[in-house]
Amino acid sequence: MSALSRRTVLSGLGCLGLTACGAGPETLEEKPEPLGDFKLGHTVVVTENAQIGPLSREAALDDWKTSLTDAVETRFKRYEGPRFYHIAMTLDAYVLALPGVPLIANPKSVVIASVTVWDDAAGGKINEEPKQITVLESISEETLLGSGLTQGKDEQMANLSFNTARAIERWMRENEDWFSPDRPADAGAAENS
Repeated sequence: MSALSRRTVLSGLGCLGLTACGAGPETLEEKPEPLGDFKLGHTVVVTENAQIGPLSREAALDDWKTSLTDAVETRFKRYEGPRFYHIAMTLDAYVLALPGVPLIANPKSVVIASVTVWDDAAGGKINEEPKQITVLESISEETLLGSGLTQGKDEQMANLSFNTARAIERWMRENEDWFSPDRPADAGAAENS
């Protein structure tokens, strides 16, 4: 990532962290509606080059890797299709909100990640260009005044990881044709979305 790209990402994180709100969490159904022939194979999460945004607590990159991997696997292991797909994610940047002054400076936690889905049988990427996803902390009684005041970094990371996995699922559902049982095993990469 170039210096200009890093500055753009970090500036965006700062703005989002100060002003944006996320949607509330949804529960994980025991058995969701099928996603074509999708079955989770491997989950690969890369965190080594993650940038920390302004007004953020620091978190160990290994902790991010564990949190994001657990959230993706919890959500996607529910699918029982006949064909394996792999989810690869790079944590680009994050903000874990610090305690602020309620109603004046109320920073929010945010994650930016890039995601690629791989078709095991075809041996390649489905989306050639990674999909960049930006997620915010969920709004709840605990986070209304800012999660920096009411949650530790582990709780903030769990919240963001849950929301990241949910955003990936929504994006994949928008592209259900990728997981069509009629898709040949040697098909090339699908159109990017």
